[in-house]
Amino acid sequence: MRLRFSPATFFIVLATYLFYTGSATEYDIITGSIVALIVSFIVGHWLVENELKFFSPRRWFYAIVYALRYFFIEETKTHIDVAKRVFTLKANPGIVRIPLDVESDYGKVLVANSITNTPGTVVVDISDDGKWLYVHWIDVSTLDEKEVKENIVAYFEDYARKIFD
Repeated sequence: MRLRFSPATFFIVLATYLFYTGSATEYDIITGSIVALIVSFIVGHWLVENELKFFSPRRWFYAIVYALRYFFIEETKTHIDVAKRVFTLKANPGIVRIPLDVESDYGKVLVANSITNTPGTVVVDISDDGKWLYVHWIDVSTLDEKEVKENIVAYFEDYARKIFD
């Protein structure tokens, strides 16, 4: 078994622990630090590939901008669109193939999760080479790969590259 301390994993686990306990008392910080230390030694080498990239302020800035825009703008727009489709019963569902231009596995996961968490789209598969996403889309308005990519993936890929590549 390979043990290596991972500061990035330590901070992620500690933040998650404090978030879910809903408290930052001395007891919680000490207990959370012990848990985070143990976890970071055991699984840290699997979770964070490059510690220096993790602590980059530029990457954190883009991650925060992405999260704010995603949760407050993109999610709102798609919720409204899906609600309209439910009330008007207008949908043209189907599965589309979308080229994926993100290199890192973390970036691919961010794109796939963002698509799946957005109402009206669900990633159903990713190609073995990681170059294509297969997405169930509530309104297949086009089959042109460039247009589909622009409608569904472009925003997510742009930030995934800025954060992870």
